[in-house]
Amino acid sequence: MLLLAVVATAHEIPRDATVHAFIRPRAQQLQLIVRAPLGVIRDIAFPEDTRGYLNVEKLAPLLPDLVTVQIADLIEIYEKDRRLPRPRVAATQISLESDRSLASFDEAVAHINGPKLPTSANVVWSQVYLDVLFEYPIQSDRSAFSIRPGFERLAADVVTVLRFESPDGTVRAYEFRGDPGLVPLDPRWFQAARRFVQMGFFHILDGIDHLLFLLCLVIPFRRFRPLVLVVTAFTVAHSITLIASAFNFAPDALWFPPLIETLIAASIVYMALENIAGGVTDRRRWVMAFAFGLVHGFGFSFALRETLQFAGSHLLTSLLAFNVGVELGQILVLMLFIPMLDLLFRYVVKERMGTIIISALVAHTGWHWMIERANHLRQFRINWPGA
Repeated sequence: MLLLAVVATAHEIPRDATVHAFIRPRAQQLQLIVRAPLGVIRDIAFPEDTRGYLNVEKLAPLLPDLVTVQIADLIEIYEKDRRLPRPRVAATQISLESDRSLASFDEAVAHINGPKLPTSANVVWSQVYLDVLFEYPIQSDRSAFSIRPGFERLAADVVTVLRFESPDGTVRAYEFRGDPGLVPLDPRWFQAARRFVQMGFFHILDGIDHLLFLLCLVIPFRRFRPLVLVVTAFTVAHSITLIASAFNFAPDALWFPPLIETLIAASIVYMALENIAGGVTDRRRWVMAFAFGLVHGFGFSFALRETLQFAGSHLLTSLLAFNVGVELGQILVLMLFIPMLDLLFRYVVKERMGTIIISALVAHTGWHWMIERANHLRQFRINWPGA
């Protein structure tokens, strides 16, 4: 009621917002700096002077309670498995859009604790940022910390830029959209591995193009031994290019992703047509699986670009874990495809005719993908190395 007494009508929920967070544990205290557009504070109309400019002096005493309820209560920080209690609001500051004090943690703390923005700055509430310094009690700055930001509730579309400064001064940066879940700030190898196994498993299940490619591999070879050779060749190949891409041994040009997506569609068409033509040998199929696996590995790497930040210092471990997850997903898919195809060819349609029908449908889908992606690729000028 006291807050409402100084306001008229509240503003609407922002459509999008970028929130910056900076975390540093020291001794028995963890400090968290949050910078967000002032407009994310809801249920309040900001006090203004007679000219319509923000009255910073009247707003200042209201901020500690507002940020506790509307920002601090959204954030979950864990020390090992223990959630930290509600933090103390150590300081608040209204900052101009031009402020660059978040370049380092010490600069940011000095800015927040420094002189307040004067009302004579003549700014409106939509032109400024709100900086908050939170302090949490912890047992040790060497503990394993993780955070669930919860900032996705501040606006319809929220991008969070998060940095963590470890006690030895190493700064680890993260950037994600919406809710990233619980994020280990300096993950151990097993935490990174678990996360990337899950990502690899669900990525293969969500990737319809990879699933259709697997289906084309499986149709002619539903026996265990030849299928193991084919799938192993595909896995080894995509592991090579995935790791190479993660270590920057792949072109970073704008045309490269659409080229790979076009080749992936072409690989589906080729494998489907090969099934229709018949006469596919074990050796030829695993050789083709290896060749196209190199292409699909680059496709996997594009999906990992924004998530490699969660690997911490365990990049290779995370990449191998992702491949393990992909392999587990492939095994699950094969366990479903093989009995379904056996039942289909036994009770519904003869194997040769069924192979032609299914492969023709897959080829039709892959052809349309290839044409669409090729048209997108034509928009880029390809400059080959050395050309």
